[in-house]
Parts: sequence; structure tokens; C-alpha cells
Amino acid sequence: MELPASFIDYTRALLGDEEYDKLAVAIQQEPPVSIRLNDGKLKIENGKCRIVPQAGCITDFQLSAFNFEFNQVPWSSEGFYLDERLTFTFDPLFHAGCYYVQEASSMFVEQVLRQYVTGPVKMLDLCAAPGGKSTHARSVLPEGSLLVANEVIRNRSQILAENLTKWGHPDAVVTNNDPADFAALPSFFDVILTDVPCSGEGMFRKDPVAVEEWSPENVEICWQRQRRIIGDIWDTLKPGGILIYSTCTFNTKEDEENARWIQQEYGGEPLTVQVQENWNITGDLLSDKGDHSKSSIPVYHFFPHKTKGEGFFLVAFRKPETEEEIPVSSSAKEKAFKKKDKKGTAASSPVSKEYLNMAKSWLNDENSDKYILLAEGTNIRAFSQYYTNELATMKQSLKIVSAGIEIGEVKGKDLIPNHALAMCTSLLCREAFATEEISYEQAITYLRKEAITLPVTAPRGYVLLTYRHIPLGFVKNIGNRANNLYPQEWRIRSGYLPENIRILSESTVD
Repeated sequence: MELPASFIDYTRALLGDEEYDKLAVAIQQEPPVSIRLNDGKLKIENGKCRIVPQAGCITDFQLSAFNFEFNQVPWSSEGFYLDERLTFTFDPLFHAGCYYVQEASSMFVEQVLRQYVTGPVKMLDLCAAPGGKSTHARSVLPEGSLLVANEVIRNRSQILAENLTKWGHPDAVVTNNDPADFAALPSFFDVILTDVPCSGEGMFRKDPVAVEEWSPENVEICWQRQRRIIGDIWDTLKPGGILIYSTCTFNTKEDEENARWIQQEYGGEPLTVQVQENWNITGDLLSDKGDHSKSSIPVYHFFPHKTKGEGFFLVAFRKPETEEEIPVSSSAKEKAFKKKDKKGTAASSPVSKEYLNMAKSWLNDENSDKYILLAEGTNIRAFSQYYTNELATMKQSLKIVSAGIEIGEVKGKDLIPNHALAMCTSLLCREAFATEEISYEQAITYLRKEAITLPVTAPRGYVLLTYRHIPLGFVKNIGNRANNLYPQEWRIRSGYLPENIRILSESTVD
């Protein structure tokens, strides 16, 4: 890989000859592969992976791709390095939302959330696609929290919604908005993560396009855009709330200088994140360069020649408690509730009480009381009772892609279970459906959205398919075949199996 000459000159001056030479060597090497397990679907005990479905069936299996004891990402409770890249597309556990392929350095966001978020919060992940940090935050946030994950580009917001659906947590909303649109929600969020668009220097070895597109002019465009984004959403943060600012780049214009700007422009109080010395995280580069005209602030740089991961930068701030909270206008609230009846269900919905009761029977008793069923057109979804007012308010100014868990859709005289219900193991009542455990080959057939044949003993009607006892999705068994209900746009498009398949579980595939 040939790096741009201006990047070399700038970064060498920033780091010094010795450090830059080490970085240059690291950038030419193969990047490490890391994943983060979904602790809502997989548990690790004594070096084995344990699946504990709602039905009480316990299944243990060895994960052959890594050694838990030695390969854990140090700053992430569920993050692990792999010995080699898996054939993720052909791993049913990946499609079932059991793990997410995420760059290790970016998992450091977990440390801010664990150290500074101690109770239920409303959190905004502003630049969220494809969903790595959103699924991570959703796993780490305290119970009772609501995550709003936003993406400004429409097709990427659909990918974000897909990944959050597979992750399976019911307390999430996906939106498709420009940062400026959130100005209609002043003092709304307790935590905002802004993983802002950047020049991408930290991703050079993973993304050749980032190298091709890099230029000093693009760096200038990026740091100015980043400030506009912060300006757009600052009032959306509650007084005392936490702003997490991150990039995947090295230069100080997008990193330290923007951090100082947030501190000076908005009075943000920089937060110190406790780290271990052996994580080899780098601090304030401007301070290291002897720039004593400005006081050092706690920032966290990940360089690939020092930490096992890609380039990443993070700084966290607390918004001053003394700043006045801005109320949402009363007119916005009135609009939000005009369309809602007392139960929170759209008054004009054609969905009958019979279908609502059927949908409720598909939810397990342990968690169903925490959620209200909302009928929107012919669709029924479950959403947290605690946040229905907030959802109504957001609908007035934001484009909602998905909210909560879609339970099913009424078609003719039938209520068809939605794939999202199968993915949400905390809400799904396993006993409400006949269940069939399928083989690896059948799972791939299903994920290609091809018809599969169930045993003659399988009952007619809607059947929940499981792979290694983890829900994979629904089919409608009509006897001679089963109609595949897997989402068309999510299907595996490849018609062949690779010669060597490497998946997370130990069993081999011929």
C-alpha cells in the first residue's frame, strides 16, 4: 500500500520518526479479526459457549475459532479476537444475531458507558450504521434504557435496522435523519455518541478506498463538518448528560483540536476514563508535542502499532449541570398525543382486538407486561410502556425506520409472525410455536430463502426453526413443503458453499 506523501509528512511530524516508522509497518500488516458476542443469546462458562433458550433447554458447545482465556479484547467484556477470519456469510449463528463482527478498538466505548452510566437512560447513537457501536451500547446500557440509533443515509439506515433486529433487544429505535433534525428534541437525551464521519486514517489497512480518498483538503472538510454536527445536537443533550466524541483517524485537527473546541465552545467537562497501562492507549498528542498554550485533556488514541486493533480516537464530556434545560414545546407534545388513544394504539388501526390478543400470546409472560402492543396499519409491534410518550414525541420530527419489536402482520384472515419476534429471545414465547431444530445444510437453505421440507411429524402452520437451539426464523408448514418467511432483502445471495467453511461452532461442515 502506498500512503499519500502529505499524510506521511504530517504524521511523522506528529509522532516522531521512531513511532511513525512502527505505525507504517503496522499499516502494511493484515488487520486482526474480532467479534463481540451477544450476551442475550450466548453465555460463556468455563471456556464453553452456553445457550439458554427461554424453553429451558441448555446446550453447550465448544467455539473452535479462539481461546477465551487468551483472546479476549481487554476493554470489552464480550469482545474476542479470532485466530483467523471466519466465513461469516455462511455461519447461521451470525445471522441469528449471536455475535457481531466489530473492530476491537471501537469497543472502547464500553468503558465510558460502564464507568459513567449507572441507571436507565435515553441514548442517541447519532452516526450509527452499520450498527457495531449501537448493538454494543444496547448490550451495555442498564436495563430500562432506550437506545435511538440514527443514520442519515437511507439505505444504510436499513442495514442498521437489520443488524439491531438480529441483535434482538426490544428497547431500540432506528431513525433516518440529518443531525439538525434533532434540534426539535431539546434536552431529550442523557447520552449521545457521535462517531463522526472522518478522514479514515485509522482504517487504511482495512479499507483501500480510505487511502485513495484521503487528502489534506478532505481533512479540512471533515473537522469543519464534525463541528457542525456537534453544534446541531448539543442542545439535544440534557444538562449533566454525557457526550462521547469519536473518530477513526489519527490527526489532531479532527481529534484533539475538536475536543478542545467542544470544551471551550460549550463548556463540556472532559471525563477521565480509567484504563489499564497494558492496553497501550495513547493520550493527548498536542500535549506530548509540547503545546503548553492549551491545557491537556483526557483523550484516548488507539494506534495499530501499539494496540491490537485499528486506529481510533475517543473523548467524553459532561454537559454543565448549570446549563438550563430546554423543554420540548407544548405544541409538539399536543401533536404527539392527538393520534394516540389511551392505550397508545393508533385509533384508526384496522387490527382487531382478536389479533392483538393473539400477538400478545406470542410474548412470554415474564417480560410482556413491560411492553405495549402498538397497531400501525396492519402491523403489530411491541414497545416499552415506559417510553411510549417519547416515541410519540420523536414521531413528530423524526423519520422512524423501526421501533421496538415487530410482532406480526395481518394479511387476510391470518396474523403472520415477523422475523423480528424470532430474533428477540427476551420477548418470544417459545411455547407459542411448534419448533423444529434444523441441520447446518437446512439452515443455509433457509437463509437463502429457499423452500425447505420438514419432517412428516411437524405440525401444519407457523413453525419456529432453530439452529443449535437458537431461533433462526419462521416458516409456514403446509405439508409437502414449508413456505420460507425469512426477509427477502436479508437472504444469502450466494448460490454456492465455499470449499473450506470456518464457522464459530466446533462442528465441521463437509
